[in-house]
Amino acid sequence: MIFKPYLLWLHRWITLVLAAPLIVVIVTGLILSFEPLAQQSDLDIPLTKERLTSLIQKHDPEGKGTGLVLRAYEDSLTITGAGPDGEVEVNVVTGEAIADDGGFAWSNVFRTSRRMHETLLLDMGWLVTASTWAMLALAALGLLMGWPRLRNTLGGWHTTAAWFTLPLVILSPLTGLAIVYRVTFTTPPTGPRVAPMPLLQAVNVAAASGVDFNEMIWLRSRGGNQLIRLYGDEGAMVSQIRPDGLRKLEKNWPRAIHEGNWSRIIAPVLNIIVSIVFVGLWVTGLWIWVRRTFFRKRQRNRVATATPTPQAAE
Repeated sequence: MIFKPYLLWLHRWITLVLAAPLIVVIVTGLILSFEPLAQQSDLDIPLTKERLTSLIQKHDPEGKGTGLVLRAYEDSLTITGAGPDGEVEVNVVTGEAIADDGGFAWSNVFRTSRRMHETLLLDMGWLVTASTWAMLALAALGLLMGWPRLRNTLGGWHTTAAWFTLPLVILSPLTGLAIVYRVTFTTPPTGPRVAPMPLLQAVNVAAASGVDFNEMIWLRSRGGNQLIRLYGDEGAMVSQIRPDGLRKLEKNWPRAIHEGNWSRIIAPVLNIIVSIVFVGLWVTGLWIWVRRTFFRKRQRNRVATATPTPQAAE
């Protein structure tokens, strides 16, 4: 192909220019791929309606709480909007507040990874967006360069891995951009908006609708609606909490695919696989460039130095 050297040059320099933000986005994406599996962990004690109610009453006696976040992998429940710091984290098993002692916690790892994944911790979401566009451009350039050659070389593995996981390689950044630009393929909830209920009342309505709080991810107000997110047979689903019960909302497929929670097991496993592939592509791509740029140049210089000139031979 006559244009292949130019496509390869462009492919290489996009990777080099955005190498740093790309690896941050990729590695944090790999870490976040494990969160849906962690969220499905079993609590050490069942979270019944009665226990949930007692925890809210104990740690939010003034009724200021606005939401709940359940982290089953840590047996913790966070009541947002309550307490002097704006949230209270409770151990579901002991019923006591969890003190922030600065120790290791997976929730902190996931929280920090998400901030890095979205803003690089420096309010640089624009650079994350640019890197995501670059990932799509790299995939397109790879397609334009033609079918891979199945060779047992670093370059062969690089192109083969990208081609064999091509749908995932494209879907991951594509759905990320859909989230950035708020493309959901859903319709807004119909009917008049209902003011968010007090937290205890929302819990009672959810319980009356048959909600298993052990499957809860969070309960919060968003966009003027009071919502609850639960794991079910269809993966993570969001429902609107109304006085007359729960109304299941349409699945936001771009977000579900990107976060890997459209099913319980298959979705997060696919996200883990594509994240590992992305890491491998980044590492092998840069190593190929380093080897060609420095090692081969050094090798050519050694050969040139070792080869005697005609005058020296005489």
